[in-house]
Amino acid sequence: MEKQNEQQITVSAKLFTWMQEIRQTIHQNPELALQEAATAAYICAKLDEIGVTAYKKVTETGIVADIGNSKRGLTVGLRADMDALPIQEATGLSFASTNPGVMHACGHDGHVAMLLGAAALLQQMDLSGRVRLIFQPAEEKGNGADMMVQAGAIDDLSAIFAGHIDTHFDTGVVTVDEGIICAYADPFIITLTGKSGHAARPHECKDTIVAAAGLITSMQSIVAREVDPNHAAVITVGKLRAGTILNVVAGEAVIEGTIRSTTPEARNNVISALKRKVAGNADGYGVKANLQFPPGLPAVINSDTAAKFAGMAACAIVQEKNVVSQGPSSLGGEDFAFYQQKTQGCLVRFGAKLSDETGHAHSPFFDFDEKVFPIGASWYAEVAQRFLLG
Repeated sequence: MEKQNEQQITVSAKLFTWMQEIRQTIHQNPELALQEAATAAYICAKLDEIGVTAYKKVTETGIVADIGNSKRGLTVGLRADMDALPIQEATGLSFASTNPGVMHACGHDGHVAMLLGAAALLQQMDLSGRVRLIFQPAEEKGNGADMMVQAGAIDDLSAIFAGHIDTHFDTGVVTVDEGIICAYADPFIITLTGKSGHAARPHECKDTIVAAAGLITSMQSIVAREVDPNHAAVITVGKLRAGTILNVVAGEAVIEGTIRSTTPEARNNVISALKRKVAGNADGYGVKANLQFPPGLPAVINSDTAAKFAGMAACAIVQEKNVVSQGPSSLGGEDFAFYQQKTQGCLVRFGAKLSDETGHAHSPFFDFDEKVFPIGASWYAEVAQRFLLG
């Protein structure tokens, strides 16, 4: 098939305003992971508004929509996540959350707005293939992408692309990198079981709080002495639950945390060392220990080919001087990695910094510059067009 010429992409003032209204509506009505029913219905209504009718529900709250024709070429995917966080908003915005204790504090409302904006642009283009829009639930829960994959949402994709709003970078900047950009994320739960008793007679007990304190302290040496200093890794204990009353020795302690690593070697070394530490601690304090690793997240690893197309698209939208590297891999987790285990893909970051005082992601003060919308929408449409053209 003869290649078509690349088509110019322009975001009108009307489309920009439309995206702002979408973002602000979703922001006012945030929904937690796997509860995004109203958000999904709103997305479908907006797709109808611009004439995109080939859409369907995937999983309980996920939506996929197709634009173009696969008989003319490849199918490429564009993904936006849409769930909120269990955070009480403190921004004071005129369109702040009306759902107490729930907030869009990571930019997913903006991601949806930009992908719908891209849909409006793509609807006006003569595509040499098909574009699949993926509105994904439960990114914050860590399993939304995997659910979409298992449901067959990307079975016929040749590549998938996504962008994430990032207020560490100025508006107008797009980061594009090959290789790993988000870490392996491995949660762990350690349950220590001892013997409870009176605080005045500790010799009759096996104190799990003392054992937990010793274990948590000893864990801090793992990264320093088990991981190559050139490879980033971290162990964080985020939750410790033990005891019921001040004068009773705790018979059980539960430690929960996360391991973040940026190479398979570092990941394996940290996990192996943690197993040894837990076993040695149990023996040393005379308690029993159970170590569990709930399902985690693989690393986000951008393929060279997908990153090339992402970079060319970014240069076309914001000029080459504004296309930069994010720097070292983030130690944050991102379930976009599940798509990349099925097909090649690239995740980029859209700069959207408002001021140094604005809270960053997962803060109750989080906000971003809505001037990022034309950039994100244009990039989505541009990278899809370029990939389909080859």
